[in-house]
Order: sequence, then structure tokens, then C-alpha cells
Amino acid sequence: MITLAAPDLMLAAGLVLVVALLSILGRLGLARDLLVAALRMTAQLLLLGLVLKTLFLQTGFWWMALMALVMLLMAGHEIRARQKRRLSGGWSFASGTVSVFLSAFSVTVFALLVIVQPKPWYEPQYAIPLLGMILGKTMSAVALALDRMSDGAWQQRKILEQRLMLGQEASEASRDLRRDAVRTAMIPIINAMAVSGVVSLPGSMTGQILAGAEPFEAVRYQILIMFLAAAASGLGVFTAVWLASHRLFDGRQRLRLDHLAGRD
Repeated sequence: MITLAAPDLMLAAGLVLVVALLSILGRLGLARDLLVAALRMTAQLLLLGLVLKTLFLQTGFWWMALMALVMLLMAGHEIRARQKRRLSGGWSFASGTVSVFLSAFSVTVFALLVIVQPKPWYEPQYAIPLLGMILGKTMSAVALALDRMSDGAWQQRKILEQRLMLGQEASEASRDLRRDAVRTAMIPIINAMAVSGVVSLPGSMTGQILAGAEPFEAVRYQILIMFLAAAASGLGVFTAVWLASHRLFDGRQRLRLDHLAGRD
């Protein structure tokens, strides 16, 4: 395995600075966001490296549970932050957190207990990377679903209210909205599976190969991860859309726009 030193990473960072400079020259307004994201990513990954180095020396279940809880709460926060219009009263954070917990965590535990079967099943070397990759994909899908659902409800409020006035049930009136939210949220993971190995080499597989793993072993793990991510994303999206639907409509089949924050 070829070890990367700090100067190597600085050379790669120089390429990001070139892009930022082009953004400044073109007055695109992207330089600040790009540089902040790069610095944040570097700091987070360096901190994660220290945490994982310590965590890998531990075998206690509660250390793993604490790490998983932090990841879950951060995912819920990111889901809330990515929405243009949010479910008010903390429901945006709660819906996203519950959705990724029921989907990503259940799928990850299933994979550890039934498929990978490390000893113990919560072995950090396997549990943290699997949960991180599955949680990341699920988080993006759930964020898209909730954003599409809430913003679509606001944009189509007159259509939805007219359908309700004509006697349609809330589930029937919002069927197109829910279908659109699910389709939009699932497109990224479907595209990722469709182009894997043809247009792109997935990051986890590339990392394993660069680390010296046998190619077919890396391929098998990548296939497993993509299947798990697709399943978790689908379960998370369906859960998020169901929760959002029940929040947007009350028991009397009325559209509750007052439950949306960030309105015009």
C-alpha cells in the first residue's frame, strides 16, 4: 500500500483552490461554499480517523452504540438543513431521524448478523464503515423525499385543496405528490447502481483496491453495499413520505399548511 503524506494531500487541495479562484474570477459565488466545505470535510475526516483509531481498539457494545447515536443525530440534522420548507415544530428533524433509524440501522444490523457475521457482530471495523455508507445514502434519499414532499405540498396547495373539496380522501388527493417524492428520492441510488462498474468506480471499492484488496473481493463487498443502500434508501423514503403525509393532513382530511415552516 502506497502511503500518502501531508504534501500529497496539499497538492490535491491546490486543485480545489484553482476551482475556487475560477469561481471568484467568474463571480459565480461558489468560492466560499467550496472552501468551507473542503475545510469542513478535512477537519471532520481527520477527527473521524482519530475516533476510529481509538474505537477499533475497543470492543464494547456501548462505545459502538454511542458512535452510532452521534451519526444518527447528525444525519437527522443534515436532513432538516437540506429542506427548503420544513415541517414545523421539530417534525422535520424527527421525521428524518426516525426514517433513517428504522431503515439504515435495521438494514445494517441485518447485514452484520446474517450476511457478514463478524465476531462480535458489532465489531467496529465492520459496523462503522457499513453503517456510514448505508446511512449516507439513506440520508440523501430521505432529505430529497421530505424536501419534495413539503415544497410540493406548498406549490400545489390549491390543487390539493380543490381535490379535498371535491370529496377525495387525503391519501388519494396527495397520491401524485407522494409518488413524485418517492421517484425523485430514489433516482440517485438507482443511477448509482446503473452506472457502477461502467461509468464510475464506487468509492468503497476503489478504496479497498488501493489498500491492496483482491479485486473480486472488493467487487463482492461493493455489490453488497449497493444492495443494502438501495434497500435502506427505499425503506427510509417510504417511511419519510408516510410520516410527512400524516403531518400535512389532519384527521378531518384537511391540508395543514400551518405545519410548514419557511413559507413565502
